[in-house]
Amino acid sequence: MPTEDEKRPPEAIYSSPSSGKFYEGVISRIFRGSRTGVIRSLSGREVPFVFQHVQMVGPLRRFEDLHEGMTVGFDVGWTGSGLRISVIRALE
Repeated sequence: MPTEDEKRPPEAIYSSPSSGKFYEGVISRIFRGSRTGVIRSLSGREVPFVFQHVQMVGPLRRFEDLHEGMTVGFDVGWTGSGLRISVIRALE
């Protein structure tokens, strides 16, 4: 069952996109073995991503280019598992 945050539209969870059409956040965790990670938004919400399902925008295209502490722009989408990152754009 979705949590209250998951029932709200992304616009209500995150601050306004600051880098064009992307929300801004920081990669808080990277799991190299499973090629997954978590991005913390400016509002403090942590949203997971699975690299295989993420579209990379900008000069960085590989999972290996991502690192913890990196500032990124991102967009989100709904999946059967809830809210997930769908697009990542490096802002550094």
